[in-house]
Amino acid sequence: MKKLINHVDTVLAESLHGFAAAHADIVTLDPGLQFVRRRTLKRGKVALISGGGSGHEPLHTGFIGHGMLDAACPGQVFTSPTPDQMLAAAHEVETGGGVLFIVKNYSGDMMNFQMAAEMLERDNETVIINDDVAVENSTYTTGRRGVAGTMIVERIVGAAAERGDGLAALKALGDAVNKSTASMGVALTSCTVPAAGGPTFQMGAEEMEMGVGIHGEPGRRRVKLTSADDIAAELTGAVLKDLSLKRGQEVVLLVNGFGGTPLMELYVMTHAANKVLAAAGIKPVRVLTGSYVTSLEMAGCSITVNAVDAAMLALWDDPVHTAALRWRM
Repeated sequence: MKKLINHVDTVLAESLHGFAAAHADIVTLDPGLQFVRRRTLKRGKVALISGGGSGHEPLHTGFIGHGMLDAACPGQVFTSPTPDQMLAAAHEVETGGGVLFIVKNYSGDMMNFQMAAEMLERDNETVIINDDVAVENSTYTTGRRGVAGTMIVERIVGAAAERGDGLAALKALGDAVNKSTASMGVALTSCTVPAAGGPTFQMGAEEMEMGVGIHGEPGRRRVKLTSADDIAAELTGAVLKDLSLKRGQEVVLLVNGFGGTPLMELYVMTHAANKVLAAAGIKPVRVLTGSYVTSLEMAGCSITVNAVDAAMLALWDDPVHTAALRWRM
C-alpha cells in the first residue's frame, strides 16, 4: 500500500486539521473533531447538516459555506459518523431556524442520523438521497444508494436556505431535487482503504465494474473495458430511462470523477455524455466536470443528470462559496 500517510489511525484527524488550515476563511474545526462547521453563521437561517464516511472528499466538508452546508460530520473512512457527532453539530450551528439533515441512503448513515433527529430537541427534518439507479438493493442500503446527486441537492437546497426559506419548504425542495436526480457510475480500478491495506476488490486489467457504488460495492455487472462513448451511452442511458424525461427538458449534467481519473478523461466522458443527451433531445443548461464525490483513489466516474425547472436553475446559479465549489452569477 502506497499512501501519503503517517499511520492508519491518524489519517482522518490529520486530514481534518489540514483541511481546516487550508480553508480557515470558510470553516472551523470542532476541537473534538466531531464536525466541521461554517465559520460565519447566519442568525435565524435553517441549518443544513450532512456527513458520512470519509474518503469521498470533497463531499461533505468541501461543501460547507455560503450557499451550501452549515456543518458536516466526518466518520472514519467509509464508516458512518455517530449520532453524538450529529447532535454536537446541530447544537453548534442551529440559530433559530431549525435543522435540515441531508442523508445518503446507506444503512449506517440512515440509522445514526435518525437517532440524532429523534434526540434533537429542536425542529428538524431529513432529506434522504437515493439517486443511484444501478442497484435497487445492497447490503449497504435499503433501496437505492445515495451518490453524486447528494452534491446537487446540497447546492440547490443550500441556496434556498441562504435566501431564508423555512424548514418545511426546504424539506419539500430537497425531496423534489432528489426525485429529479439520477446517477450511475463505472469503476476501472479498486480503491484501497488505509485500514484494510489492500484493494477493496480485484479486477482484471481489461475489466470494469458497471454500476459500481462509491464504496466499491458491486454494480450491475463486470464487463470488458470498452470505449468512452460506449460507457457514456450505458451510464447516461440508464439515467435517462430512470428519469423518463421528455424531449426539450433542461438538465444539470455532472460528470464526477472517483479520485483516480485524470481530468482530461473526465472531459472526454463529458463530451460523450453530451452526445447521448443531444440524441435524446435533452438540453444540458449547466455542466459540471470534476471529482466531487470520490472513492479514495478509485479510477472511474459517474454521470448524474438533474432535471431542473426555472426555479431550481436560479437556485443553482445563486452565489456559492465553499472549499470545493464556488461561483458568483
